Amino acid sequence: MLPSAVWAQNQVLKISHQFPGGTIDTGDFRDRICRQFAVEVEKRSNGSLKFEIYPGSSLMKTNAQFSSMRKGALDLSLVPLSYAGGEVPEVNIGLMPGLVPSYEVGAAWKNAEVGKELARILQEKGVIIVSWIWQAGGVASRTKAVVDPDDVKGMKIRGGSREVDLVLKAAGAAVVSLPSNEIYAAMQTGAMEAAMTSSTSLISFRLEEVSKFLTTGRGQSYWYMLEPLMISKATFDKLTKEQQNLIMTVGAEMEAIATKAAKQDDITVATVYEKKGAKIVDLNAATVKKWQAIARTTAWKDYSDRNESCAKLMKLAEKLL
Repeated sequence: MLPSAVWAQNQVLKISHQFPGGTIDTGDFRDRICRQFAVEVEKRSNGSLKFEIYPGSSLMKTNAQFSSMRKGALDLSLVPLSYAGGEVPEVNIGLMPGLVPSYEVGAAWKNAEVGKELARILQEKGVIIVSWIWQAGGVASRTKAVVDPDDVKGMKIRGGSREVDLVLKAAGAAVVSLPSNEIYAAMQTGAMEAAMTSSTSLISFRLEEVSKFLTTGRGQSYWYMLEPLMISKATFDKLTKEQQNLIMTVGAEMEAIATKAAKQDDITVATVYEKKGAKIVDLNAATVKKWQAIARTTAWKDYSDRNESCAKLMKLAEKLL
């Protein structure tokens, strides 16, 4: 028997993420996706693959997950791709303001040239995308509603990626950088006035408790984040062909479930904040265009100038606009 076949007989793979833990039916949908994926793969592999899920960054720090997958020290993670921009600058395209204007455009990436090129780059770096998950986002604020670019002037705000930060700085904001699981504390102490994050994180991290205003991502948004479920190539390569196919098949099945849940959260978040007395604002197409115009000359340009690979990805992404 080949060593890899022996290895693949009864494996327990670890899945790590930064979001609050729940059950297969309740709680943050990103945790639910990990649990549903694990149950399905275990069932269809007749138990040859089992999983342990570590929510809330309980296995390792949020920002260590991507590099741990690259080294083969972590099997799987559901993580905002742009968090890894320090290691692999190309992945910053996963939270590029104004570049993905809808879930439909996001979904088209996977099989378009931009998605294939991004997947190739990631695979070269030791990581494979299992589920392509996109999420719209909004802004929770303590002091005033953030709608137009002018609203952020002088504001201490979290954008969520280097690229969003560039747009905010161009609009006159003071930018604060931290992962989404640290937003609550920063807003509670007043170290930060506002934060951009996904609708699901706006709910899961209970930011309605520290906010008076919410700009939603329902209908229109310039903030779409690629938050995929990924597997370490080192782990993947040790699996049998059948197990590899199974992981990719179940991963693809999770995408429609994730999109439905993300869209639902774009609506639910407004209700959650309304109940706490927050003022709710939605964006219109004209406002999204204002943000996109700033993004083109700042974030898009900066990203394209990083290296040839980034420039190529940006051109391919723009084809879908």
